[in-house]
Amino acid sequence: MSLSAAPAFAQGTASRPLSEPAPDAPRKQGYWWYEAPKPSTPAEDDPEALHKPAIPPMAELATWTPPKIRKLIEQQRDYAATVLTVDAVTDFWRLQDFARRKARAFAGVTQLAMLQNPELNSKSANPMVGDARSELTAQKDAIRRSYLRAHAGEFALVMFSRSTCGYCRVQWPIVQRFQEEMGWQVTLMDVDRRPEVSQRFGVEITPTTMVIRRGSAQRMTIASGVEAYPNLAQMAYQAVRLLRGDIRPEQFLTGPGEDDGFFDALANGPVSATDPRALGGDLVDANAGRDQ
Repeated sequence: MSLSAAPAFAQGTASRPLSEPAPDAPRKQGYWWYEAPKPSTPAEDDPEALHKPAIPPMAELATWTPPKIRKLIEQQRDYAATVLTVDAVTDFWRLQDFARRKARAFAGVTQLAMLQNPELNSKSANPMVGDARSELTAQKDAIRRSYLRAHAGEFALVMFSRSTCGYCRVQWPIVQRFQEEMGWQVTLMDVDRRPEVSQRFGVEITPTTMVIRRGSAQRMTIASGVEAYPNLAQMAYQAVRLLRGDIRPEQFLTGPGEDDGFFDALANGPVSATDPRALGGDLVDANAGRDQ
């Protein structure tokens, strides 16, 4: 047999060796066409997989920060709730006991710090004994009444109402009591009869009680809805002090007689970046050098 008669599969081409299959030929597998398996990629760790937390000795745990301890407690809680074994649950409660004792220790040191620094202790300005609290309440009422009476000619109280508003009939006698005790002028404004006044002052619900400064555009809402007399008097006191510039907005919760005391937000220095004292760099750290 001549070379010209050889089977076609024995012939190659100049561009492709005989051992290389055609590009469109199916991949062959079998004994003589062994294909090495591809290396398997390691599976990523499942964040939800169950892992037993490693609990360090208590001596080491005592050096951890509270966020780190809290994270370990949460991990042990989830692990114990999953496996439900006595040992796992016991370990969880051991960690809880450690956290309880650490909190108790912090409270003990706090008690000493309050005794050594009475300006940080609320009991110096807010007594717990009944008779002392009654005396404090009477003192605050006297300061509030004196201040509001002193500025009765500078401010007025307006209550916006509607004839169909049942709550307004409850609030109006409270406003009248304020007039009797503080000597202020009070006005009842019906927004149905004077809709332009309602739009001017932005009143949408009734009753709305507002402090207005005479001869000025300054005004401030002190009650939306029915408000008890003590709260109404306190809000009027705070509003007048703010409108007159006697306090800053940060001191709006500072009550009568509490200026420069424990409940004054600005008593020990600025608390916001917009405070002029903070911008001027006049803040002095009272604790500087204390622990040195």
